[in-house]
Amino acid sequence: MTRRTLVGSLALAATLRSQTAQAAAPETRPQHPTEWKPYLGVLGPYTPSNVEWARSQGFNNMILDGGVREERVPEVKSTLDKHQMHVSAFQITVNHLDPSAEKRARVNEHFVKAIEVAGKLGVPYIGTASGKDPSKPFQQQVDDIVRLYTEKYFPACERNHVRILWEPWPDGPNLATSPVGYEALFKGFGDSPYVGLQFDPSHLVRQFMDPIQTARDFVNKIYDVHLKDTEILWPVLRAGGINPVNGAEWWRYRIPGAGSINWREFFNVLENVGYKGAMSIEQEDPLYGADNNPGPDFSDEFKVGFIMAQRYLKQYVPWDVKPNAA
Repeated sequence: MTRRTLVGSLALAATLRSQTAQAAAPETRPQHPTEWKPYLGVLGPYTPSNVEWARSQGFNNMILDGGVREERVPEVKSTLDKHQMHVSAFQITVNHLDPSAEKRARVNEHFVKAIEVAGKLGVPYIGTASGKDPSKPFQQQVDDIVRLYTEKYFPACERNHVRILWEPWPDGPNLATSPVGYEALFKGFGDSPYVGLQFDPSHLVRQFMDPIQTARDFVNKIYDVHLKDTEILWPVLRAGGINPVNGAEWWRYRIPGAGSINWREFFNVLENVGYKGAMSIEQEDPLYGADNNPGPDFSDEFKVGFIMAQRYLKQYVPWDVKPNAA
């Protein structure tokens, strides 16, 4: 299947657009405003206990960290159905362009299987890094990513109605970490219906970029969201700079509201375009048990971070999802 054939797949593009429920053009929006009710969830590994707890707290979405093994699909589907839990994405961060040809082949094969499992569970997205090979020039890496995805991933995406989303994690094998990376990748893929953004504003803060303006500029490519904040420890930064000789940490991830992000403005960007996808809390706050959560079940200390984040977010996002009585 050629790239032209894939990109021209209008029927699938329409299906994917309906899954992500992006905003209607202003002239087609309803005359009477409706309440904004995106899915609200948590990110974590699949376990029956995690699903049950998340639903008991009123969350109606999960991002499943690491995906799901194929042999567990019937069990997972049964558990999700029982607790009326929606899953917006698998989170599978791998290096699609691993410099080792042997390792790359294994990674690519694993990712294709993940796409197929997502299709079986009706999960519309897989969050990942773009892939990266620092030994090559930037544009060559972009070209390699486009070629790899088109040849190996997009046929599976088409069969399973799955889109690949890039999270802007700057420490991983990733070019999709900034507007510069976004522009180059989306230019390379043209109007492909199989790629988009899993937006996490915390990663832009720690890179000293504007997460609000970036969200505004790329809002039509945002299909899934991580809710996580970043706190800049300014006294440490001013004393040691961004590369302190003593290794002091000058930033840390926090739950929403405990860092630097203006969440009111961020949610306005999404609400203004009628975003109806999912927004899930990614709990990496060391003050709320992120360093004491061996898993796979959420620890009690770790759960407190989700609860505190939920409490803060209620002032901006409708959170009237009823906890599951099951």
